[in-house]
Amino acid sequence: MEEQKKWLIETAETLHKSVWELAWKIGHNPEVGYKEHFAVSLLTGYLKRYGFQVERPLAGMETSFLARFKGNKPGPKIAFLAEYDALPDIGHGCGHQLIGAASVGAAVVLSLSTDLQGELVVIGSPAEETSGAKVSLVEAGLFDDIDIAMMFHPGSCNVPEISSLALDAIEVAFLGKAAHMVIANNDSINALDAMLIFFQMLEKLKRKLSDMERIDGIITQGGKSPNIVPDYTEARFYLRAEKREKLEVIRQKFLDCAYRAAAKVNAQMKWNFFECSYHEMRSNRVLADCCRNNLILLGIKEIEPPQTMLGSVDMGNVSQVVPAIHPYLRLGSGYEIPHTKDFAAAGLSEEGEKVLLLAVKLLALTAWDVISNKKLLADIQKEFKANS
Repeated sequence: MEEQKKWLIETAETLHKSVWELAWKIGHNPEVGYKEHFAVSLLTGYLKRYGFQVERPLAGMETSFLARFKGNKPGPKIAFLAEYDALPDIGHGCGHQLIGAASVGAAVVLSLSTDLQGELVVIGSPAEETSGAKVSLVEAGLFDDIDIAMMFHPGSCNVPEISSLALDAIEVAFLGKAAHMVIANNDSINALDAMLIFFQMLEKLKRKLSDMERIDGIITQGGKSPNIVPDYTEARFYLRAEKREKLEVIRQKFLDCAYRAAAKVNAQMKWNFFECSYHEMRSNRVLADCCRNNLILLGIKEIEPPQTMLGSVDMGNVSQVVPAIHPYLRLGSGYEIPHTKDFAAAGLSEEGEKVLLLAVKLLALTAWDVISNKKLLADIQKEFKANS
């Protein structure tokens, strides 16, 4: 093992208790999206203690931040993505307290190196569980001058290279004409009938989709009373596909069904996006291979081949504009199910502390490879351009 990597590992171990304290405090004080004021204060305070310059808010979001630390020589600009929002009622059932602490910890470890080249950037991105702030941060140009971006996520296994599904969040509403249900005549228009017809059409459409294509929805408003013809109904859907191009085709078929359902009862239809759209995650293979090699260096033997998640992440939008990775590391037994209280408990246990230390080391070592190897950075950028 080269001397610098040995030093990075030892420094991560020295700082570990203070980094774990960040995760532990955030985990015990869960805050939902755009309300993560305690978490942001804690993370930025830690970064300031080690000489990072902090800017906040970003893109009009109060709980977003950007922290910078410049090395003593020119070099690449590396971004670590921090998440810290929790789930309602469950708490940190997706381990975001570990994600935020790991990105901050890795950046601080690297900042202590006397040989640091380039610039370290920690980007705090709120509300991953809801609207996905990374989408807004990308649109605001926060990644325009970044060379690589990375973060880790706790999960069921160790996977350096992942892809995810593109996602559209669509709200559909049908507008009809109310009347007393008992004496309803041709003047009434039943918006619930349109919605039910729509769901029937979608069932037929879903049978034609592949395993990596999904349409999932619920009715959020179905009417006010059984004796009133519903004049307004509303439903929300998540549409997913492997690629944005495929998703756009599915979205058009989906909307065609909505228009036809409305026409059958003479209702009106309107729709809108109720959350940000996510692009598919596109892991940079060269960077992911580097991450894999560092896992092996750290003694991890159980490493899975590339996998496609059935879910969606806003890191996908980042990966469209800059070379990026989003590795998963096993938390606990690997059988805890995300978005549950069991997963939240695992993240606050000794197993959570172990995976946090591993993540800090892995992110720091992988970033160091890019900082210290110009050819590696060139290969990463070459692959990214070839796939853009």
